[in-house]
Amino acid sequence: MKVINIQEVSKHNTKDDLWICIKGKVYNLSKYIQYHPGGTLPILNVAGKDVTDIFDNFHPNIIYKKLPSYFVGIVSQPPVSNFVKEHRQLRQELMRNGFFETSPTFYIGYGLWLTTLFVSALYCTITCNTCNEHMIGAILLGLTWQQLAFLGHDIGHNAVSHNRRLDLISGIVIGNTFGGISLGWWKKSHNVHHIVCNSIENDPDNQHLPVFAPDQEYFGQFFSSFHQKYFIFDILSKKLVSYQHLLFYPIMMVARFNLYFQSIRFLISKEKINHKTLEITTLCIFYCWYSSILAFCMGSWQERLLYIAISHAIAGILHVQVILSHFAEEVYHDTPYNDENDEWFRLQLKTTLNIKCSAAMDWVHGGLQFQIEHHLFPRLPRHNLRKVQTFVKTLCNKHNIEYNELTFYEANVRLIQKLYITAMNARKYNTLAHRLEKKKKIKQLRNRH
Repeated sequence: MKVINIQEVSKHNTKDDLWICIKGKVYNLSKYIQYHPGGTLPILNVAGKDVTDIFDNFHPNIIYKKLPSYFVGIVSQPPVSNFVKEHRQLRQELMRNGFFETSPTFYIGYGLWLTTLFVSALYCTITCNTCNEHMIGAILLGLTWQQLAFLGHDIGHNAVSHNRRLDLISGIVIGNTFGGISLGWWKKSHNVHHIVCNSIENDPDNQHLPVFAPDQEYFGQFFSSFHQKYFIFDILSKKLVSYQHLLFYPIMMVARFNLYFQSIRFLISKEKINHKTLEITTLCIFYCWYSSILAFCMGSWQERLLYIAISHAIAGILHVQVILSHFAEEVYHDTPYNDENDEWFRLQLKTTLNIKCSAAMDWVHGGLQFQIEHHLFPRLPRHNLRKVQTFVKTLCNKHNIEYNELTFYEANVRLIQKLYITAMNARKYNTLAHRLEKKKKIKQLRNRH
C-alpha cells in the first residue's frame, strides 16, 4: 500500500481535489462530495485533515463499508496521544453499554407532552372568546414551538430512530407542519456548525453582522464559506453592534421571523434539496393553519398583533438557550484540527458551554443544557446526556481540561458582559482607517503582481 505523508494529504483540500484521513488511511472523496447526504460544506471544512473522530461521531459504523472504494493509501503520522486514545475508548464503552440506544418510552411520553401543549393552545385560541384566553393560547403555542425545536434537534441528528430517511421524513412532517421552519435548511446550517464550531469564517451560527458580533475578531472583513459572501464591519455594523448588549433580548423575541425567511429562501433556491416537495407542502400547511386562527379567531387587528408578538416572544426563549452555548466562548480563524491543541475533544470543550440545572428542569432546556456532551457525541439520544456527563467530567479532570458549566442566570450574565465588552470595542473601532488599510494592502498586492 502506498504510504503518504500527512503534509501531502493537507495539499488536497479543494472540492475538486479532496482527501481526508480516517484511522491512518487516506481516502479521495473528490467524486463523492457532491453526493454526501450532509452536504458539501461539512467535508470541505475538514478537507486535507485527519477526521477520524468527526467521522466516527457523525456516522454509524456501517458507513465504513463505503470507504474502500475511495482508498488511496496509508498515512505516516505521529501516534495519537493517550488522551485521544482515552476519549475514543470512552465512545466505544458508551456504545457497548447501550448509551446510543434510544428509549421508545421517552419519545412516546415526549410526543404526548407536545400534543397536549399544542391542543391546549388551539383550545384557548379557537374555542375561547376573550382576549386574555387567546393570549394564554399564544403562550402555549410559543411553548409548543420551543419544545418542538428540541424534538427537531434530536431528529436532525438521527438520534431518535437512527434511521436517516425515517428521521428526516418524520422531522419534515412534524417540524415543518407545526413549527414552520424547514428541517432541510436547519440541517444544512447545523451540520456545518458542529464541524467548525465558533470558526469565524465557517460557522454560520455566529455570523450575524451587522446586528451582532460575538467577539472583536469579527471586526474588519472576512469571507463566509457558508454564505459565500464577505461580512464587512461597516458603519451600520458599528452602530448596531455598539448597542448589541441592549438589543440582544428584544431581537431574540422576534428572531423566529428570520428562521421563516431563511427557510423560504432555502426552498426557493436552485440548490439540490432532499424531499423538496414535501418541505414546501408542509410549510404551506403551517402558514395556512396559523394564518387561519389569526384571521378567524381574533376580534381585532390589535389582538392579532399581540397574539403574534406573545407567541414568538415565548418561542424566543429557545434562541437565548442556543446562543448561550457558544456566543461567549473562544473563537478562532479558519478551520480547526491542525494540532493536538484543537483536536476534536478539546475543541468542543473550548467552544461550548453547559447549563447547570437539576434533572427536574431538563424539560425546559430539552438537552441543550448538555451541549458539551452533545457536541462530543452528536448521535447520542437526549435522555442519556445527563448520564454521560459524569464520564466526560471524569476524563476532563484526569487530563486537567477545563469543563465550562454555569447556571442559566450566570450564563446570561456572562453573555451580556461579553456582548458589552465587544460593543465598547466597536465604539472605538475606526472603520475608515480599516478600509484605508485594506485598500493599501490590496494596492501593494497588485503592485507585486
